[in-house]
Amino acid sequence: MTQTTINLQTAPGHQVLAAAGKKILRPGGKSATEQLFKWANFQPDETVLELASSFGYSAIALAQRFGVKVVGVEKNPASVARARANIQAAGLTDKITIIEGDIFHLEAISGQFDYVFAEAILSMQSAPGKVNILNGIYNKLKPGGKFLSHEMLANNRETEIHEELARVIRSNTSPLSQANWIASFANAGLEVKQHQTGSMALLNLRRMIQDEGLFSTAKILWNVVSNSQIRQRILAMHRIFQKYQQDLGYIVLVAQKN
Repeated sequence: MTQTTINLQTAPGHQVLAAAGKKILRPGGKSATEQLFKWANFQPDETVLELASSFGYSAIALAQRFGVKVVGVEKNPASVARARANIQAAGLTDKITIIEGDIFHLEAISGQFDYVFAEAILSMQSAPGKVNILNGIYNKLKPGGKFLSHEMLANNRETEIHEELARVIRSNTSPLSQANWIASFANAGLEVKQHQTGSMALLNLRRMIQDEGLFSTAKILWNVVSNSQIRQRILAMHRIFQKYQQDLGYIVLVAQKN
């Protein structure tokens, strides 16, 4: 069974999923992220700022696959320490730097970047929070730089879905419609060049097997079955996703700094 010190009754949904052993915490799964990478067309030694880099898995994948240099910003000190250990184990300390910092204060990070990369970050913020982070992203991009974004989509009933998700996920989860995401980016000076939408994949069993692998999925399911608190929380999330399956999904966007 997964060992964790978090309060499983009050923790945000992504922490509960991580406690169950889930590593891919993206609404569109790996395939949606892969689409972002195809659009980005990274070149060796280009620079990427990753928001909320967690344990460094995405930063490591970017550096290994594309030869880019990554700066990750992560608020949780324990996650920072684990990310740095993972990066050292991968032999990528020359390619990746993890900074303990706040995504609401990107001005504390020096320099500008060819790309800013963020997944399931903006969806968790209020309207003012989204504006704050998007303005920070704009300032951290070089002229012509690109923001790579992977977020939750609410095709309809944004307010109703926000209220339900906030209650069940225990965070200020506020997905937007396609039009409102694009408008939010535009208001920050970021012009959406490419985007794609699809259905929610976070708790889809078939997609979980594709993303996590059969063995890891089996371990996740065992943790859900054997831990009543994890089971209650994840089943509640699954019910909401099913209730709004026609309206709730993912969106990936590439937006360029004007």
